[in-house]
Amino acid sequence: MAERSFFSPYAHDMVRVGVCVPRIEPADPVFNTDRTLELMRRGHEQSIALLAFPELGLSAYAIDDLLLQDALLEAVHQALARIVEASRSLFPTVVVGAPLADGGRLYNCAVVIAKGRILGVVPKIYLPNYREFYERRWFTSGAEVYGREIEAGGHIVPFGRDLLFKAASPTTSGAFTFHVEICEDFWVAAPPSTLGALAGAEVLLNLSASNVVVGKVDDRRMLCASQSFRATAAYAYSASGPGESTTDLAWDGHAAIYEIGGLLTETKRFMPDSTLCYADVDIGRIRQERLRTGSIADAQVEHVRRNEPFRTIPFDYHPPEGALELARKLERFPYVPSDPAKLQENCWEAYHIQVQGLAERLKATGISRLVIGVSGGLDSTQALIVAAKAVDALNLPRTNILGFTMPGFATGETSKGRAWRLMQAMGITAAEIDIKPAALQFLADLGHPFAEGEPVHDVTFENVQAGLRTDYLFRLANQNRALVVGTGDLSELALGWCTYGVGDQMSHYNVNGGVSKTLIQHLIRYVAGSGELDADTSDLLLEIVGAEISPELVPGEAAQSTEAVVGPYALQDFNLYQLTRYGFRPSKIAYLAWNAWHDRAKGAWPPGLTEEAKHAYDLPEIKRWLEVFLRRFFANQFKRSALPNGPKISSGGSLSPRGDWRMPSDASARVWLDELATVPEQAPAAAGR
Repeated sequence: MAERSFFSPYAHDMVRVGVCVPRIEPADPVFNTDRTLELMRRGHEQSIALLAFPELGLSAYAIDDLLLQDALLEAVHQALARIVEASRSLFPTVVVGAPLADGGRLYNCAVVIAKGRILGVVPKIYLPNYREFYERRWFTSGAEVYGREIEAGGHIVPFGRDLLFKAASPTTSGAFTFHVEICEDFWVAAPPSTLGALAGAEVLLNLSASNVVVGKVDDRRMLCASQSFRATAAYAYSASGPGESTTDLAWDGHAAIYEIGGLLTETKRFMPDSTLCYADVDIGRIRQERLRTGSIADAQVEHVRRNEPFRTIPFDYHPPEGALELARKLERFPYVPSDPAKLQENCWEAYHIQVQGLAERLKATGISRLVIGVSGGLDSTQALIVAAKAVDALNLPRTNILGFTMPGFATGETSKGRAWRLMQAMGITAAEIDIKPAALQFLADLGHPFAEGEPVHDVTFENVQAGLRTDYLFRLANQNRALVVGTGDLSELALGWCTYGVGDQMSHYNVNGGVSKTLIQHLIRYVAGSGELDADTSDLLLEIVGAEISPELVPGEAAQSTEAVVGPYALQDFNLYQLTRYGFRPSKIAYLAWNAWHDRAKGAWPPGLTEEAKHAYDLPEIKRWLEVFLRRFFANQFKRSALPNGPKISSGGSLSPRGDWRMPSDASARVWLDELATVPEQAPAAAGR
C-alpha cells in the first residue's frame, strides 16, 4: 500500500463524516432510495468515510399506518438490497433509516452498510408517544434487543442495541469506532450513545426525523453540543427535510456535526432539495482528550459493571491515499477566538480571572502595596492594568502601586516615554531607576569586556541587566512591604524567553503566567475600547500594541527583535497549544499549522488586527519554527519547574508545575525532532486548493 499523503486529513488521525438530508416522497422507497444513492455517490466523490441519513428515510417518517403495510415493508427490503449492491464500489459506510419486522414486531431501525454487506441493524429504544408522535402505535422498543439477528435486504445480520462498528485500518491511527442511536434516544436523560462512547465509540450518529417548530433548532443544537462534550466524542445528527408529509407538521432538514461541544458544520435549513454537509472529525483529538480525563476511565469501569457488553462489528476501511483539502475550521490563534462576540467575552473573563487572583493574594498576605517594573511593552502594560483593577477592587488607592521604569544600555526613548505616560495615566506612584551604573559595576566585577569599552553583547551582558531589574524590584518590595507583580507571559515561559531566578522568570505573583502573547494584545485592545479610559490613554494602549516586541537589552541602530530569535509568536502559540493541550505529534501540528496559516485569505481573523499583521507562513517556515519551539521547549523546562504562583486563564492550560504541565527538566526532545523530520520540505502547488 502506498504511503498516505501528508496533505490529507486521513494521514493525521481524522475521519471525514457526512450528514445527509435527501429529498423524499412519503411511502415511496424507490424514489427515496434513488435520492439516497445520489447522496452516497456525492459522498464518494468527496472522500467521505461515514454518511448518516435521516430516521426512516427509506420509507419516510410521517406515513402513519402505512408503516404496517406488507407492500411497503417489502419495498424497503428491496431498497436495502439496492443500497447494499451500490455500496460495493463506493467508499462511504452509510447508515440509513428503515422500518424492519422481526418476530411479529416492527422496529424503527438504523441499518449500517459498507462494501456490499449489511454490518448490523440498531433498533430505536425510546419511542415518543406524546404531542404529535404516536410511534408505539406501530413500533416496538428495542430496549430488550441484545445479541439477536434480523433479516434485512435478503441477509441475516446482527441486530440489537448492543452494536458498535469498528473501522479496521492498516494503521492504528486510522481506525475509528462509531455508535448509532435514533432520534428520541438522545432526548432522554440517559442516551444510549453515552454507553456507546464509554464502550469506545469516538463518533456518535443520530438518525432523526424531528419536525420543526419555532425555537426547536436551538434545542437540537444544545443537545448535540452537550452530548458530544459530555461523551468526549463527535456527534453527527441528520433530520428529515423536503418531501416529508406536511399534513400536520413541517420539516427543516437540519443536520449538523459537533466535536467535543463545538460545531464543525451544519446544513442550511428549509432547502428545497437534497443536502449534504461534512467535516473532518479529529479522532486523535478525541482520544487525547479521553486519555487526559481520568473520570472517563472511571465511568467506563462502571459501564462494564452495570451493562450488557457491546458486540463490535469490524469492517474494512481504506481511506484515499492522495492529497485532500481539510474540511474543518481552524483557528489561527487557538487562544484568541476569531468571533468578535466570543473574543469580547473571553477578554472580559480573562481580566476578571487575573484581577481576582491578584486581589485574593493581597488579601491573603495582608499586604496592600504592589511593585511592578514598567517597560512600555505588552506584558508590563497588561500586568499594570490588572494591578490597577485589583487595588480598585480592594478599595485601595492606586498610589499603592509602585511602578518603576529601569532603562538599560539599549532602552529607547520611545519605549521609556510610553512607560512614563502609562504610569501617569494609571495614577500610580511612578519612579525611574537607571540601572546602567550598577550594571557597569557588575560587569566590571565580572571582568566582562564591555566594562573596558569593548562592544561585547553576549548573554551575560543581557542577563546582568535583566537580573538587576528583578533584583531592584524585590528589594523595593522589601523596603515598601509590597508584592512584586510578575509580567512574563505564557508564551515566554514555553520558549524559555525569560531570565531564570533573579530575572523576569521570578516574582511574588505572576498575573500573566497563564496568558499567551497573542492574547495579551487583545486584552489591551479590549481595555482601550472599553470606554473606561480617556481618549489619550486608549490611544497610548493601541500604540503599545502596535510596537515591535523587543527585550531592549542589546544596543544598536535596529531594535532587537524577539521574534527574529524565538519565532513568530503567532506560530509558537499555535504550536504550544497543540503540543500541551492535545499532545499531538509534531507532524500533525505542522499539518494543522499549514492549513491554518499558509493562505492569509482563508479563514477568519480576530478583530483588531491590521492588514500588515495578517501574515502567511509556508511549510518550510512552519517546520523551521516548530523545530525551534521543540528545542527551546524541552531545554527550558527547568525554568517552568520553579514558577511563582499565578492564575490559570484558559482551557489551553498553563505551564505551572503544580497544575497543567509536569515533565522532567532533562527530558530528551529526540523523539519529537525525529518525528518532525518526516514532514515534507515543501507543499505541492495543488495542495490545499
